[in-house]
Amino acid sequence: QWRRRCTFSTGGGCAGMCVDLTLFPLDTIKTRLQSQQGFYKAGGFRGIYAGVPSAAVGSFPNAAAFFVTYEGTKSLLAGCMSTHMAPVTHMLAASLGEIVACLIRVPTEVVKQRTQASPSLHTHHVLLTTLREEGVRGLYRGFGSTVLREIPFSLVQFPLWEYLKRSRFSLEKPG
Repeated sequence: QWRRRCTFSTGGGCAGMCVDLTLFPLDTIKTRLQSQQGFYKAGGFRGIYAGVPSAAVGSFPNAAAFFVTYEGTKSLLAGCMSTHMAPVTHMLAASLGEIVACLIRVPTEVVKQRTQASPSLHTHHVLLTTLREEGVRGLYRGFGSTVLREIPFSLVQFPLWEYLKRSRFSLEKPG
């Protein structure tokens, strides 16, 4: 059981980090396009990796926290609920996983987005300024809306994922 959870934690963390770092420049462009100061004043195409340290530090533990919580909750609920309630189990596990992951994701997103919108500032400077001016609460700005954004995706994605994993219609070639 412990080895299985470590595998999910490590695999989920690595996958999350690879995705976040690969797509980081697109995220920077999106953030700057949405910036109140305008795309070019927010940095345009300069410093496209501004804020990447925040994403790199938070990505692995964020994804790992999600998958550990998801798998742990799924295992716990599987013993309490009948098999025909499996989709509900997956929905509850994914929702709890998102809430736990957002405890890590939101502070790293706040710092990352503020750094992306002000590429002349370094990540550690943005973090310290946020803590000094807003306290820890400033790092959790938007926590509720982020959770409300993430949960609907998980409510659909994980029951569907689990169904397809167990489906007799495999995408693999026979043999």
